[in-house]
Amino acid sequence: MTFSPAVPRRRWAFVIPVAVVMYMLAYLDRTNVAVILPYVGHELPLSASARGLASGIFFIGYLVLQIPAAILAARWSARKTVLILMLAWSCAAVLCGVVQNEAQLHGARLLLGLFEGGVWPAVLILLASWFPQAERARANALWMSCLPISAILMSPLSGWMLDHMSWRWVFILQGLPPLIWAVVWWFAVADRPAKARWISAAEREYVESTLAAEEAAKPKVVAQGYRQALRDRSVLLLIAVYFCWMTGFYGFSLWLPSVVKSMTGDSSATTVGLLSAIPYLIALGCMLGGALWSDRTGNRRLAVTVPLVVAIGGLLAGNLMHWPGVARFGLLCVVAAGVYMPYGPFWAIPSQVLRFEVVAVAMGVINALGNLGGFAGPYLVGWLTDATGSSTAGFVVLAGFLVVAAALAFFGLRPRGRTRMPELSRAHVTTEHA
Repeated sequence: MTFSPAVPRRRWAFVIPVAVVMYMLAYLDRTNVAVILPYVGHELPLSASARGLASGIFFIGYLVLQIPAAILAARWSARKTVLILMLAWSCAAVLCGVVQNEAQLHGARLLLGLFEGGVWPAVLILLASWFPQAERARANALWMSCLPISAILMSPLSGWMLDHMSWRWVFILQGLPPLIWAVVWWFAVADRPAKARWISAAEREYVESTLAAEEAAKPKVVAQGYRQALRDRSVLLLIAVYFCWMTGFYGFSLWLPSVVKSMTGDSSATTVGLLSAIPYLIALGCMLGGALWSDRTGNRRLAVTVPLVVAIGGLLAGNLMHWPGVARFGLLCVVAAGVYMPYGPFWAIPSQVLRFEVVAVAMGVINALGNLGGFAGPYLVGWLTDATGSSTAGFVVLAGFLVVAAALAFFGLRPRGRTRMPELSRAHVTTEHA
């Protein structure tokens, strides 16, 4: 893809950074439970399976608003949809700090998942209105860089906070920032170029004309288009890939601090947090590099499959063989890179093969059903740890799910040949259908 120097690119500086911080705060409230729960002590005694359930029950609530929020974002306003959800999840995150028993903790986490659930598809709809297909993997990856960035910044912060205050205050204080960022979101983000005051006429024309040409090149949607999209082979395949991938992904990421803690002995929470951030720093660089390669080549299939294979090797090698602590930590870094790299390319696929009017429902369903893996992964690891006394069996099972994800992606997402999009005055777009 080539750009004319005359086309400004301010959307990269306005839309992406604000969305990154917004979802970074969401991801913090989602994953801080992994760092905090090992330190709740006798005040809230939890078994390994109960901790796994506290992590995983989030994704039961996460299912509910996926499709409604996606439809609201597409038909009404992604900006307003995200704002409402941001305010609600902040309140649910604060509730986690005032729970008195296991049932209340699970209830607060369920509410957190409910309100955060619609944010992901709503932002993907927003990005689809701002970035043409040949930019989509990079736009997705830059936004989704909030996931490793959140871990890089917040794992040490959570550890430091746990060393200096009650775990309850950590939950409460980390749940408040979305209330502040909601103001920034409201004034900085627009649903589409036509509604943004800060964009130039040249950039607005480029984005809108390119997106219009891409929509025109997709198959027309007939009556019952939504049902047809949900029965589409590609959509069903993407659901299966995402479920198996997320089972391995969340099982790994939510249990990483516990693994690091066991490797380092009785180190302080600050030390555990700092060490836990290192794999995510490596994952961030690999994630952006993989997205750039995917956009340049158009090969979404390999950009998804190869990193998953690398993650499988790291999980199996790290848990089936005896390694020194430093080597095990290096393998954790390899796995982190492998499970994060597919994000940008994977989420570029739905809007590449489906028209805008049905892609909202498709992405909501893919994210909703696929993220059930976020419940399965942590709970399986917790249950197997209680049953066997070791986390090894759990991580081997996670590797098995990643094997299925990689196989489905490689053999199912077969390229259908290269498609030349209409040539526009300011860009040439070449993509390979996944």
